[in-house]
Amino acid sequence: MQTKQHQSFQVYRGLQKPLVFSSFKGRYIYWGLGSILLALITAMLVSSLINILAGMASMSIILAIGLGTTAYYQQRGTKRNFKGTALIPNNRISTSINEN
Repeated sequence: MQTKQHQSFQVYRGLQKPLVFSSFKGRYIYWGLGSILLALITAMLVSSLINILAGMASMSIILAIGLGTTAYYQQRGTKRNFKGTALIPNNRISTSINEN
């Protein structure tokens, strides 16, 4: 009878640090990306409807407001003061596989 021998490997779980891109961390990267995309779409629409200078001006205004707001919220933090009872589930995932 043959028995299978299983190798065990350690699971890499990362450094538990948020992703950082150009001084934006975690979810604020997506906020910054959203404001850049909104500025580009607005610039395309305004420059096709009015002229290219108005499109560039609208893009720079929306980009400054969007990235400034994102930087403000990241610096201030967006933790909410929760009053009441919070139920936190105990979801622990085992990294070892026990086979008989």
